[in-house]
Amino acid sequence: MLKCCSLYSGSSGNSFLIQSNHTKLLIDAGVSCKKLETALNDLNISPDEIQAVLVTHEHVDHTKGLPILSSKYNIPIYANEKTWNHINSDKISDDNKRFFSNNTKFDISDLVISPFSTPHDAADPCGFNIYNDSKKISIATDLGNINETIFNNLKSSSLIFLESNYDMNILKYSHYPYRLKQRIASSFGHLENCTAGKTIAKLIDFGLKEAFLIHLSKENNFPELANKTVWEELQKCNFSSDDICINVAPRDNTSKIAKVI
Repeated sequence: MLKCCSLYSGSSGNSFLIQSNHTKLLIDAGVSCKKLETALNDLNISPDEIQAVLVTHEHVDHTKGLPILSSKYNIPIYANEKTWNHINSDKISDDNKRFFSNNTKFDISDLVISPFSTPHDAADPCGFNIYNDSKKISIATDLGNINETIFNNLKSSSLIFLESNYDMNILKYSHYPYRLKQRIASSFGHLENCTAGKTIAKLIDFGLKEAFLIHLSKENNFPELANKTVWEELQKCNFSSDDICINVAPRDNTSKIAKVI
């Protein structure tokens, strides 16, 4: 069985917990170590039970807590080489710096990790497929588009964490500078609500049962709108709550714990 939840999610910081019968790991640690400790303690998990942190990319809302968390609890950090070159890693011991290559599988205890490249304006960003026996979950955050390769990586997942960062109309009229709006909406920026909904609709035909909408922008989105927009796309394909469970990951506290059995 796999259990997973969001600890924090949004433009102010991201971290996700994945558990199997023998392993507990985090994907990203984009808030302070103190906040991570609080979230884990709320789940009755001690931080020293965490066996690894997987890093999607180097941006601070995904890496802020890494140095102190790793040094305080002696936790290995896994990232690809280009990402390591851009992480502030002075406080991370060499023994806890673990390297992987995108599109090459590796094991952590009873989990198989398969990182895949994603389109984002970072050094070498990636998402993760995580396998335990015949079960598969996926995380795809900070990506400007869903290309065929990404979709193929997400296929056959029972559960996904998928970015639903912004609403196009809100972004259009937001106070953001034009250049920043262009970056967000570019094919190497972030994923908007409609695209998230269309992607989830297509994945249902490949076994998807549950999705978390993650990394919502504080300025250009809000949870009710993301949820509404995704459901509008699902209903166009005649899907209902009997077909899939949609969750919106909270910004500042833990989400429900989802189970993949």
